Amino acid sequence: MNPTSRKSFGHIAPALAEITDKVLFGQVWERPGLSPPDRSLITVASLVSLYRTNELPFHLKRALENGVSRDELIEVITHLAFYSGWPTANTALPIAQRVFEEAGK
Repeated sequence: MNPTSRKSFGHIAPALAEITDKVLFGQVWERPGLSPPDRSLITVASLVSLYRTNELPFHLKRALENGVSRDELIEVITHLAFYSGWPTANTALPIAQRVFEEAGK
């Protein structure tokens, strides 16, 4: 896992960045109960459902890096349209498209 919180917001909130990198991306993401692709799918689904558009691009990219395919991510977003609402899925699609383009996917 590549800790990135220190780069993103460590200059403003160094303690939060350290905790995020060590606990969330260290201890939580490295637990053996779920694979990284499974964790990514769950995280992306949660972010789409909760309309967390600031965090979604990072986790879509991370999902691709963890082996989740573009088609799987689009399927998750499509599926969520019926559970979290059409607007959340509709908002996630252009974000996903931008991430896919940047990643060359």
